[in-house]
Amino acid sequence: MELHKKYRNEHKYVSPGCLLAVQQARVASVMRLDRFANGGGYSIRSVYFDDLYDTCYFENEDGTDPREKFRIRIYNCSDKRISLELKQKERGMCRKISCPIPRTVCEQILGGIIPAFNGDTPYLLKKLIMQMHMRALKPVVIVAYERVPFVYEQGNVRVTFDRNLRSSDKIERFFDGNAPFRPVLPVGTDMMEVKFDGFLPDFINEALQTSALQWTSFSKYYLCRKYRMRGGYDF
Repeated sequence: MELHKKYRNEHKYVSPGCLLAVQQARVASVMRLDRFANGGGYSIRSVYFDDLYDTCYFENEDGTDPREKFRIRIYNCSDKRISLELKQKERGMCRKISCPIPRTVCEQILGGIIPAFNGDTPYLLKKLIMQMHMRALKPVVIVAYERVPFVYEQGNVRVTFDRNLRSSDKIERFFDGNAPFRPVLPVGTDMMEVKFDGFLPDFINEALQTSALQWTSFSKYYLCRKYRMRGGYDF
């Protein structure tokens, strides 16, 4: 199980794509591309969980502190790396706990079947299974986008540029590269995320010019659920 022991700063920004293109070029001059990006970027799909009362959705809307939510994430529609993740937020800081799960278990969960567990089952998967039993937690939406990530080791800084945010209710087509999706943000609008531990180096902050961007407290999960539940946005 992977555990980021420290809570990290995580700042999200919504911006016209043309502005983020300039920001990306500036960031590329002072940070290196993540080694998993293979010279460019990669696509991300995450299926998020919520209960019968949409607790995670409304906690995000209300700014509840602390709060947490489960998701299963894959890259480039591949089953080579399937991660069960728990995102926790407290006092404006975020932490992620994760563990790998096999495709067979993933497909059980996506199909509404609660997996059995034993002594060898990872703690995080046990926690999800118990919440599926006790809270009727279930997968509710797929969130997808393309990401270009940059990293800087000192301060554990990570800046990501996320484009083409879209969602789908076709949970059973999680691994399907041709699954139907609907766009979520207004045309030409994308997102940038800035994550760091204790400090953000001045030269990176200057490269980001974050004062020109629109900060948002809402997660991609919330934005995608809001589209489905309310049919639009008011930025």
